Amino acid sequence: MHPNALLDLTTELLRAVLKLDQPADAVVSAFFRQHRDLGTRERHALAETTYTVLRQRLLFQHMAQSGNGPLERRLAILAWQGSEDFLRRAATPQEQAWLAQIAKIDRATLPEKLRHNLPDWLATPLKDTLGDEFWPLVQAMSEAAPLDLRVNILKAKREDVQRTLTEAGFTVAPTPFSPWGLRVQGKPALHKLDVFTQGLVEVQDEGSQLLALLTDPKRGEMVVDFCAGAGGKTLALGAAMRNTGRLYAFDVSGHRLDALKPRLARSGLSNVHPAQIAHERDERIKRLAGKIHRVLVDAPCSGLGTLRRNPDLKWRQSPKAVAELQAKQTAILASAARLLKPGGRLVYATCSLLAAENEEVADAFTAAHAADFEPLAAQVGLEDARVADAAPLVAGPYLRLWPHRHQTDGFFAAVWQKR
Repeated sequence: MHPNALLDLTTELLRAVLKLDQPADAVVSAFFRQHRDLGTRERHALAETTYTVLRQRLLFQHMAQSGNGPLERRLAILAWQGSEDFLRRAATPQEQAWLAQIAKIDRATLPEKLRHNLPDWLATPLKDTLGDEFWPLVQAMSEAAPLDLRVNILKAKREDVQRTLTEAGFTVAPTPFSPWGLRVQGKPALHKLDVFTQGLVEVQDEGSQLLALLTDPKRGEMVVDFCAGAGGKTLALGAAMRNTGRLYAFDVSGHRLDALKPRLARSGLSNVHPAQIAHERDERIKRLAGKIHRVLVDAPCSGLGTLRRNPDLKWRQSPKAVAELQAKQTAILASAARLLKPGGRLVYATCSLLAAENEEVADAFTAAHAADFEPLAAQVGLEDARVADAAPLVAGPYLRLWPHRHQTDGFFAAVWQKR
């Protein structure tokens, strides 16, 4: 494609994404479906440029004020992630001169807000929580996330899959904490590989794998993944149960559960029972009350722990949305707790960085249910599940994962046992 045409397409894509009325990945996917003639490198340039703008939106909007032409075109030029030669051929002489002037700016001298590229309502609590670690977190969230795989232990051993991928030319290493995980450099076309089509691996961040390990389901048990979504953790739980017992995958979204079906078929699992529920007080929930050994509540949350993958979330969320989510999380956790039989384990988890969705919800549940539920230390739960070196993964009694510390998405989990 001619450089001018590709830069025009990038401008068009940015105009759609920056409306911030839909998830960025959905907008990008829809755009590519409309432009099926784009090659792999062209798609990569468009997508990575778009996500770079979202990661550093405040900085680029500030710098773009000095240029001319459509704002989205200026942002595309500033954030361009394709060939530099390609950009030189697409940009006008005036744009090239402007870009050269921008390159002379010492970004370290700019105001904090332009360097961290976070809304104030998010930056302030993160600074309060992390102190000197705030800037390492900012750096980590400005980078793309690695590709983590979970080996399906029902079908394969981690070392065998690692050997297969290495022989195929990939750079692969075991994840440092999860005994199921592999980290792959680059972004290979995974869906074309035999290890994927045969169900030997699934894409799953190491942090997400640790939530399933913390739930620690056993053979023959009755287990519930209460907010199953597309089923990544469901599949991990089912494999850990060695395809025995009964595993319910509940979610209010039939669309998300539909996405589980092809993954379930590849996995070889037959102990998983997906079911759409109307709400957390659904009749199906009432019928299972007091019968379940393990419940994982991966609650609806702001998703701010996934900013490496979904940088638009920091612009699409708000304090009001977080407050509404906290109320929903509290209600879902209380309802899910009714499922447990005595001695059963309850795990509450989010992919949020905020204490409002994490420690505050967990502490409130402990206080409200002290007679029925005993808190368990996450470190002990992880060690029981054979997680290597669990101590760095916890803060007090809770699992607390940070991108800059653990190279995972940001996750939180609390654990209780039913008395």
